[in-house]
Amino acid sequence: MKRNLEQCVEEMLIEHYEKYYRLAYSYVHNEMDAQDIVQEGAYKAILKCNMLKHEQMADTWIYRIMINEAIDFIRKNKRDTSFTEVDKVYEEQYGEVELRSLIDLLGEPDKSILILRFFEGRKLDQIAAIVGISLPNVKNRLYRTLDKLRISIEDWEVME
Repeated sequence: MKRNLEQCVEEMLIEHYEKYYRLAYSYVHNEMDAQDIVQEGAYKAILKCNMLKHEQMADTWIYRIMINEAIDFIRKNKRDTSFTEVDKVYEEQYGEVELRSLIDLLGEPDKSILILRFFEGRKLDQIAAIVGISLPNVKNRLYRTLDKLRISIEDWEVME
């Protein structure tokens, strides 16, 4: 059974590497750091795959590991995870600097919920499983967070 779960986790990591990388990058805004997070997360997922109870939950379980790794990375490094100059130029072309800056100010699990919903396209029930809170709580936090962002964006526009 363990070998089967290990194979499942390995296949999931390979098949969805880009998703996990994108998720990590949305937290640290640095390519090398995001790669480190995904590598460490993949190592832990394979190492602890025997903790996975159902093969169908592998993707959700790996997402949770990647989010935890990103949060731990930020906490351990306690350094500025802001954009590099190259990222700023690229992002400014698409008008996302302000939004990313506002998202970076969010606490957990609000930040994870927002990223998983709008940047990863996850359904609300999947998000609830990933972040480990109830579906009604996910909905409540999402709508409250969107309202905060809307107000912050309006305030930002007034300041310009």
